[in-house]
Amino acid sequence: MSQLSSLNLVAVKKPMHQPAIVIRRNKLSSHLWEQIQLAKGQLSGIPFVLMKFRSIKDAHTGVRKQVEVPKRIKPWWFQTEEGKVCVSIKYGARILELAKGKPSIQVDSAEDLIKALEAVKVAVEAGDLDAQIENASDLLRAGFRK
Repeated sequence: MSQLSSLNLVAVKKPMHQPAIVIRRNKLSSHLWEQIQLAKGQLSGIPFVLMKFRSIKDAHTGVRKQVEVPKRIKPWWFQTEEGKVCVSIKYGARILELAKGKPSIQVDSAEDLIKALEAVKVAVEAGDLDAQIENASDLLRAGFRK
């Protein structure tokens, strides 16, 4: 019992459901992590490969099996005519408007791109982009309604 007395015991249980905005924040945060790793890989010359499982059907036996395949990650950044790098933050297929009429972040180099993506990731986790995420989510859901 002496081992348990040294711990800080509390009467808190794990919540059954998370609010929708927290789930969306975590989704965007994980995609930002992928973009950061992709940018770091391109900067260092070591390709970043994330694996996922895919179900395929064997042509001879007809049995379905799980195989591991590389996940295709498209970069969110592009080069401008002036040689600068711009990055647009995406939620699904929608580009988030970070400020009124300004959907992109312009940086000078790949090192600054990584810093900008990390800053956006911190802002997303802090809830600074909740309104933009909610707006993009509503637009995406509206596309599925008939």
